[in-house]
Amino acid sequence: MSLSEQMKFIVQELNKEPFNKSYNLISFDSLEPLQLLQVLNDVLAIIDPKQKMDIREEAPDQTAVRIFQVLRVLKYKPPDHVNMSQFRAGIVQGEKPILFPILEWLLQKVPELQKRAYLAKFLVKIEVPAEIMQDEEVNGIYMQYEELMEQFKELHKQFDQLKNSGFSTSEIRKDIANMEEEKEQLIKRIERLRRKVESHPNSTKMMTVAKNLRIERDREKKLAVQKQEQQTTITHLEQRIKRLEAQLRDMRQASIGATPSSMIQKLEEETRTNGFIVKEQLPKDITQKKKMIQNLQKVVSVQAMGNDDLLELNSKISELNAEVNQLIEKRMRSGEPADDKLSLFRQQAGIIAHKKLGAAETLRSIRDEFNHIQRELEQKRDVVSTAEGAEVLKGEDFKRYVNKLRSKSTVYKKKRAELAELRAEAGVLSRTEEILKQRNELINRQLSVLEKKKGVAGYRETQEELEKVSSMKSELDEMKGRTLDDMSEMVRRLHAEIADRRNTLAPILREIRPLREKVRELNPEYESKKQVYERQQAGFDSNMSKLQQEVKGYKEECRAEESRYHYLNCMMKILQVQQARVASEMKAYVSADAQEKKKTFREVYSKKIQEQENLSRGLRERQKTVRENHEPNMKQMKMWKDLERLLECKKQCLDQLSSIGASTGANLMMGGYGESAPTLLEDDRLVL
Repeated sequence: MSLSEQMKFIVQELNKEPFNKSYNLISFDSLEPLQLLQVLNDVLAIIDPKQKMDIREEAPDQTAVRIFQVLRVLKYKPPDHVNMSQFRAGIVQGEKPILFPILEWLLQKVPELQKRAYLAKFLVKIEVPAEIMQDEEVNGIYMQYEELMEQFKELHKQFDQLKNSGFSTSEIRKDIANMEEEKEQLIKRIERLRRKVESHPNSTKMMTVAKNLRIERDREKKLAVQKQEQQTTITHLEQRIKRLEAQLRDMRQASIGATPSSMIQKLEEETRTNGFIVKEQLPKDITQKKKMIQNLQKVVSVQAMGNDDLLELNSKISELNAEVNQLIEKRMRSGEPADDKLSLFRQQAGIIAHKKLGAAETLRSIRDEFNHIQRELEQKRDVVSTAEGAEVLKGEDFKRYVNKLRSKSTVYKKKRAELAELRAEAGVLSRTEEILKQRNELINRQLSVLEKKKGVAGYRETQEELEKVSSMKSELDEMKGRTLDDMSEMVRRLHAEIADRRNTLAPILREIRPLREKVRELNPEYESKKQVYERQQAGFDSNMSKLQQEVKGYKEECRAEESRYHYLNCMMKILQVQQARVASEMKAYVSADAQEKKKTFREVYSKKIQEQENLSRGLRERQKTVRENHEPNMKQMKMWKDLERLLECKKQCLDQLSSIGASTGANLMMGGYGESAPTLLEDDRLVL
């Protein structure tokens, strides 16, 4: 898209809600860089309300850093042909080729970016240094922070799913109305059945049998749930026992051949490695990070470089590299044999130091990876523990679970399709019923009109009532005959079903009994192994806390010594500079050369003091002359102003006379030379 099309799109979008800028192409193109930056900031404020401010009240570097951070959060990618230094300089200077693509991208995705900015407040992680993360409390708080972040993600996903699910209030109200109608129908049906049952002589016995059947069914469901729970607990315990046995085997293998001296030696090695990391590796890393920060600050503060600047820098770099190579060759040519021997040892020492640094770096990376994996393991364990005791399925169990889900999903899809068909059929039937009712009402009205005409009004209604009464009587007679048979059949069926349920539950109960006994037998062994594990864990924790305290002490000592070293180094440099300045001053002061003496601070400051005194003396004299001549000068200026006013007044009078003379000459030319002419001339002379 060209620059003019971009500008047209931006102006159209800015004139809409919620910006309401009322720009046109000419006014928008004539905006200053600062105003254009303010427009960009207003668009960002619509996306993220925290960015709402006047950029004139903020420093340019702070504005640039804030806009960079917002664009990074919104995941804006600059064009490929734009360099990052040019991009930063373009934003700081408010250049149109840089800001127009940003505005176009923002205005195309305002709702999406608003959502992203809202989520960024909760999902952008806080960067915590590795040294601070070694603290247990900080690590625990950070893990809670990550867990809350994950919970927020899940809740927001559920919110979006519910928002986009497509449920409408009208459909829900219709479903509620249908359910209420079905409820009323069921209540009426229950009342009819209750009246039927109460009319039967063995109703109480049948009710007790039905109640017992319902109790037994509920009991059967509870027993099935208990069986499933027992099976899951047994599988959990078996898996836990396997894990504990594996840990016990590992600990036994680790304790084979372990002696106090070997453990102390191992701890000493770990302490030496930690001391090396703290005393040598970490200060170097800190200095490197500081240098990198200083370089980055310099890069940010420097203006954007062009091709000429880059070529000049490359030429300087090549010159310096050539000079370094010449110095190395010169040193190699002028080297002595003793230096050659020492250089071999220096190379070996450098190789060893490099290997040592590499080993320390790998150790630190492995520790960080171990801590990260351990945190993930704890999170997974918490998730598994909170999932109502559900274990992670593996292998064949997982396949069976997936197949079960697939079968359930197919059944669900079939049922849903059947439900949709039934709803469609119900809609068709309800519409057919309405049409038939309307036709029936129309026919009834026509019949009633015909009956009135024939004089037999009400005949059809009376006949329908008689037919209803006869049909009800026949139905009651049939129902009375069927009721006893149904009751006896139901009682027999209930007894048979109860016996079947008891027979099916008996083997399940027999299977559960030995499992419960096995659980009771394994509980003491589990408790004993748990106590052993807790004792060993306590020992390891105490050793770890001691080592952490020692490492913390070493860190504090290293930090104090490092600060003291930097302070003393700065003081030494300051004293050296002062000492060099004093020595040069003494040398120049004692020297017999007059030129050298003039370079001393005493002579320089004396000369400056003399110059300032002469300057102040001249200024005082000038001030005196100005004060003395102020009043005469003011009077003279007033006289000149009066003279100017007088001359202006004379000029106006001459202008008026010239206009009067012109009008008189015109009258003379029109009237000729009559008797009135001399009078006018005399008047003119008199006026003049």
